[in-house]
Amino acid sequence: MYAKFLEIILNIGLIAGAGKLPKYIISGVNESGYNISVIGIKNFAKKSDYPGAKFYYASELGKILKTLRNNNVTDVCFAGVIKRPDFNSFKPDLKGLKHLKGLIDAARKGDDALMRYILGMFEKEGFSIVSPQILCKDLLLPEGKLGSISMNNSHRLDADKGVSVARLMGRADIGQSVVVANGLVLAVEAQEGTDLMLDRLNELPKEIRGNTQNPRGVLVKAVKPSQDTRIDLPTIGPETIERVSKAGLAGIVAISEKTLILDRANVIKLADRLGVFIVGITSSEK
Repeated sequence: MYAKFLEIILNIGLIAGAGKLPKYIISGVNESGYNISVIGIKNFAKKSDYPGAKFYYASELGKILKTLRNNNVTDVCFAGVIKRPDFNSFKPDLKGLKHLKGLIDAARKGDDALMRYILGMFEKEGFSIVSPQILCKDLLLPEGKLGSISMNNSHRLDADKGVSVARLMGRADIGQSVVVANGLVLAVEAQEGTDLMLDRLNELPKEIRGNTQNPRGVLVKAVKPSQDTRIDLPTIGPETIERVSKAGLAGIVAISEKTLILDRANVIKLADRLGVFIVGITSSEK
């Protein structure tokens, strides 16, 4: 399936934000022998992170579209972290001005609606959208245990509740992550993101959370029910493992084939060393 899809891709435009994911996309595309142009969003992507790549800075819609067309791009991939714009101070170019009302209306409905609107803009301009997992399928979390650490029945019960809560959050377009320990919901992710959510667990009373000597609880990450999985899949990297351990959690449960693992070898090595389990479950499991 993946090979058949890639056969029709001629020129890929990577719209890159911050973080490591865009660099994995570069590696995956280069290994496949396809052309790629990187459009780095100003203040998020760094040109120094893409040595040897065709790199262009842009943030205005008109300039992005012009750069894509000048490079004969047919398929666009979005990867990396980009914060929501402040529409009160947002200064779009003429092309962006055309979509400003639609962007604001979509943003008021939630992140998913905003992302679907953005993808739709590029599709209306004649580009196909290709997801990171198509270009780098080896990044996907497999079903089952990743690493040598297993979860016990208590962890499984926490994971079951976490999945249920994550689905409720997803339907309301709130976030993708939740933490449950001994059946108690300790934290849910909103606009702060997973890292900051994990960091604030250390501020909770010691009686309801674990610690590095006696870990308790599970971080659950799940795609939202209505989410367009071509963009913004839940992601786990070495920093996630470190924060999970520091927060006193026992492990991570995420949806297999719908979660990205960055720097897999180091993630497994670090998780095994810190005693953190990582388990991929199917979307139908509870």
